[in-house]
Amino acid sequence: MDKIVLTGLLPSEICESLNLPQKFRGTQIFKWVGNGVSDFDKMSNLSIDLRNSLKENAVLRCTTLHNTLKDPDGTIKLQIQTSDNHIVETVLLTDKEERKTACVSCQVGCAMKCAFCMTGTLGLARNLTPAEIVEQFLYLEEICGKLDNIVFMGMGEPLQNLDSIRKAIEILGHKDGRALSTKRITLSTCGIVKGIYELADNGPNIRLAVSLTTANEDLRKEIMPVSKAEENSLKELKKAIDYYAQKSGKRVTLEAALMHNKNTDKESAQNMIDFAKNSNVNINVIPWNPVKTLPFEEPDAEEVKRFVSMLERNGLNVTVRTRRGRKIGGACGQLGKVNS
Repeated sequence: MDKIVLTGLLPSEICESLNLPQKFRGTQIFKWVGNGVSDFDKMSNLSIDLRNSLKENAVLRCTTLHNTLKDPDGTIKLQIQTSDNHIVETVLLTDKEERKTACVSCQVGCAMKCAFCMTGTLGLARNLTPAEIVEQFLYLEEICGKLDNIVFMGMGEPLQNLDSIRKAIEILGHKDGRALSTKRITLSTCGIVKGIYELADNGPNIRLAVSLTTANEDLRKEIMPVSKAEENSLKELKKAIDYYAQKSGKRVTLEAALMHNKNTDKESAQNMIDFAKNSNVNINVIPWNPVKTLPFEEPDAEEVKRFVSMLERNGLNVTVRTRRGRKIGGACGQLGKVNS
């Protein structure tokens, strides 16, 4: 794109890109962008000449809203088209307290090939830019009102696009923009150990979730190829999780997608207990959401109950993820699903 994309810039960068001699102009423009303004003419505190210059040299968005899907349970999924005609998806999540969370994507597709995830079947086209990440958040706010949290749990592996995520967080957290606290931001990884250390040492200090799914080494290698690398083994992953919890001062969430007769038996539960013991973690159990093209089945209610009960009896803090957005392909593991 030849024009300057404002959603990916901080106030000082807006000034530099547009050759604005007055620093406060960059802040004014940045505030308008963060407020989701849809037209340069609505920037009422800018001169007509400056607004005309912006029209000529810049754009408010580099993506377009392709489709809006609404589930009867209140979940909203947006399909957003990039300038090079890729489609990425972002989802509005709401909890029992009516808090609104943006589940955003960081890549077009994903290279991790987790066997139970629809996005993993797509392959990786490219990383998203900071602007493309920020715009997902802005589109959701336009439709749903002010959001409370953001989770990097959409399409893609966040630790493979950490630079763009850092920039997007800086933009969304800037005091002159959305001022979103890092306490309201969570990043989910499939378990790239090197990236966990990098995030711990160099920030930002956000919440971390790790898609563990199983603590059986052989099964994890089968369904999560990332763990085939020795540096991402369960032993090394546990060390990295403990390091992150200590360095950040935050409890790490271990996510477990449960699949019928795959990772729900007593041995699977005991493996997870052994992995989690003596670590500052909580367990987020996610009953697998169906994808017709994948060779797995949903666990039944009794399977989930037995698994969770065993973890809780061993002193672990466990939450069962509420299933939402499944009718629009907006639930965990379904992004990228073709909707009929």
